[in-house]
Amino acid sequence: MPYTHRPPRLFDTVEGGRLVAARNDPAWRRWGPYLSDRQWGTVREDYSADGEAWSDLPHDHARSRAYRWGEDGIGGFADRDLNWCLCLALWNGRDPILKERLFGLTNTEGNHGEDVKELYYYLDGIPSHAYMRMLYKYPQAAFPYERLLRENAQAGLDAPEFELIDTGVFDESRYFDVAIAYAKAGPDDILMRITVANRGPEAADLALLPQLFARNTWSWGRDAARPVLRLEADGTVSARHPRMPPMRLFAEGTAEGAPEWLFCDNETNGARLYGLPPAGYPKDAIDRCVVGGEAGAVNPDRTGTKCAALHRLRLEAGAEATLRLRFRPEEQGDGDPFTAFDAVFAQRIAEADAFYAALQAEIPDADERRVQRQALAGLLWSKQLYHYDLREWLEGDPGQPKPPEARKSGRNADWRHVRAHDIVSMPDAWEYPWFASWDLALQSIVLATIDPDFAKGQVLLLLDEAYTHPNAAMPAYEWGFSDANPPLHAFAAWRVFSLDRALTGVPDHDFLLRAFNRLTLNFTWWVNRKDAAGRNLFQGGFLGLDNIGLFDRSKPLAGGALTQSDATAWMAMNALELMRIAVELALTERAYEDMAQKFFEHFLLIADAAARGGGLWDEKDQFFYDVIETEAGRIPIRARTLVGLIPICAVAILGEADTRCLPGFQARLRFFLESRPDLAALVSRWQEPGQGGTLLLSLLRGHRLKALLRRMLDEAEFLSPHGIRGVSKVYADTPFRFLWNGEALTLPYEPAESRTRLFGGNSNWRGPVWLPINYLLIAGLRRFHRYYGPDFRVEAPTGSGQLLSLDAIADLLARRLIALSTRGPDGRRPVYGDSRLEQEDPHFRDHVLSYEYYHGETGRGLGASHQTGWSALVALLIQQVALGPIEDPPPSGAGQGDPAQDSSGSQTQ
Repeated sequence: MPYTHRPPRLFDTVEGGRLVAARNDPAWRRWGPYLSDRQWGTVREDYSADGEAWSDLPHDHARSRAYRWGEDGIGGFADRDLNWCLCLALWNGRDPILKERLFGLTNTEGNHGEDVKELYYYLDGIPSHAYMRMLYKYPQAAFPYERLLRENAQAGLDAPEFELIDTGVFDESRYFDVAIAYAKAGPDDILMRITVANRGPEAADLALLPQLFARNTWSWGRDAARPVLRLEADGTVSARHPRMPPMRLFAEGTAEGAPEWLFCDNETNGARLYGLPPAGYPKDAIDRCVVGGEAGAVNPDRTGTKCAALHRLRLEAGAEATLRLRFRPEEQGDGDPFTAFDAVFAQRIAEADAFYAALQAEIPDADERRVQRQALAGLLWSKQLYHYDLREWLEGDPGQPKPPEARKSGRNADWRHVRAHDIVSMPDAWEYPWFASWDLALQSIVLATIDPDFAKGQVLLLLDEAYTHPNAAMPAYEWGFSDANPPLHAFAAWRVFSLDRALTGVPDHDFLLRAFNRLTLNFTWWVNRKDAAGRNLFQGGFLGLDNIGLFDRSKPLAGGALTQSDATAWMAMNALELMRIAVELALTERAYEDMAQKFFEHFLLIADAAARGGGLWDEKDQFFYDVIETEAGRIPIRARTLVGLIPICAVAILGEADTRCLPGFQARLRFFLESRPDLAALVSRWQEPGQGGTLLLSLLRGHRLKALLRRMLDEAEFLSPHGIRGVSKVYADTPFRFLWNGEALTLPYEPAESRTRLFGGNSNWRGPVWLPINYLLIAGLRRFHRYYGPDFRVEAPTGSGQLLSLDAIADLLARRLIALSTRGPDGRRPVYGDSRLEQEDPHFRDHVLSYEYYHGETGRGLGASHQTGWSALVALLIQQVALGPIEDPPPSGAGQGDPAQDSSGSQTQ
């Protein structure tokens, strides 16, 4: 798809106007879906000696224990500090506990790692959160907590995950559809609408409990000021908070009558958890009152720090009921809060429709528009407050028992500087309710299509001194800040900058400069810490690819050192992205020409090491491999996996105008290449510019690119009907075998769930399709196309006889990935596999989940079910196919030119 330069006119809409105004006054951003879907089982809440976070605060304790660092809830909405939190609780009259939060299995309870066991969908939203909507499906039978635990415990690694839908609780449609929507009448005026539909064949009872509570900030001995909720004589709830203006909560009655107000405190039930004498009205009092029938459990004085408006409904088959609540500043007066309620909702929905109409004007397919909008809604709903002060967490609070001494040398102990209190885009607000650095980089690019200001803030977030280590290391993720994720922030910074420029027409060089200055320090950390021998070959470690290899790459390898093809390629890519940013900055500040030269030269040194000196490129196999360095020599691990394809991503294009405007950079570049002809050979035809006068910098000359693509586009190897697999399919019947230290290690092709717990058991790169790597490969192909042009053609699929340009191949891959979630000619979505309910039921089939990864053969969704952190990349792919890659515009001098030539000097075919 050619680059069309037709960015959507988002900022001409009402919502776009809010985003522009928020640059000077962020009032419309103060409230949003900032509660986590899960706070229990997180590292932040773990105060154990052994660091077993899942067992220190399990789901069974969550309803009774006050959280220290955040809050969770179903359909939650809160101010950015979680001073006041709105959410929904439910009870069907059969469950053993109130449904206040989403249930799931811990990493050891699930046969394939942690796994949420609920059905819920993020359906809509806009960046200011002036309108948000989600759907929760609540069974009318008792929720099968024990069966889900038992079945998954009995299932082995060869069995798929046993899900809620497999229990039969949705048979005969015996469930409630619970739609939770929010609209803002003003920046701090929050409307909450809950619509419940009985999908079953018979009348059914349901208790609905919209809740309001304050995050507990007073039990830790650091701030004694307490908020207060109180039922007033007029039937409303006054809300007083030391850090908020006076607020008032209004709850409308139903045909069954006015709600019954229940009050308690957001505090720990020490009697239930620790055998202490009963005291006060703790956090689980409403559960004990409604489910246990303990009328005295709640505060009779109708005051506290947590309250719920209890509505008891009886819905006939097919019937619906709607609850309306409003939480607004008291200064707005005593007028009827519900007079304009529906009109506000209608207006906000119309504004959301107009916003997405602008974004999707060039997307003709209605189903693709639906998938894109829901993917973006998932990203918006997955924002949460990430609050974590490592020093306080390690040392403990003065108002609480002192933590075990072992914690001071345990997890993240050398990251005491971290003091996070920010709204962060999460990979999955239940399964991964904490940032991961490369996830956040990719999420930022997608977010930039609708909210470039927020996206820029997310790119800069982990580069801030509140997160980045004094040694310039970037934190990877909560379970191990010291692990390494792929260094994608420079890639993200450039693309977010480019998207922002396309949307606004103004280049934000201040953002780019701030990112660049920090990223140069992080680049130096990688060079000093992850290049053990100083040979421009990198080890990296984990790098997010979990079970893709034979070893746990985060641990030292006994008897040798593992040099990683992917780590080396990521660093080559990192150097190129930083060079590209430096060139852009040098166009207005010539001092950055020196930095552009630095990163250009460093890229060439990495390219030389990877291509020749390091043995990563195997000339016989025409593929890149990891290599074990031993005293006796180098041992390649000739397993064909994604690590050998990552070099395709390490590519940059400079336009003729870029170098012409920078004569100093151009002169130094030419001098370096002429004085080092051995390195010049790594730059494809650098003396003969490609299409439009472009200069190509890549780890791959034309013939090596074609060699990799022959395997990547081979349906018997990497190319599946749904994208690029993680491991070659040639290992399906005969796994790759490698002898190391007398032990035979094997790597099979596994298209679905993982059958090894090599790296925790909660992930699988051994065959499924993963959107992040697919997106990066597509991005690399599009850049190569800008240099080589339409005459550089490759057979795709391999063996088909069909020759396609690299841009056409990128489109082919993008369409296969998009088709995972969209309806095919048979009306089915591959993501839902053989699930009749999800494929055919009108109340299921158009709600599309974003999965962590996808079956390498069928496309069925696997792993985390709300992984909009990177599977929302489908939204970007849909936009690319319609508009061209506006997040990565052509270089300044790009245009039409002479046909590209390969390394032999002959015209490519």
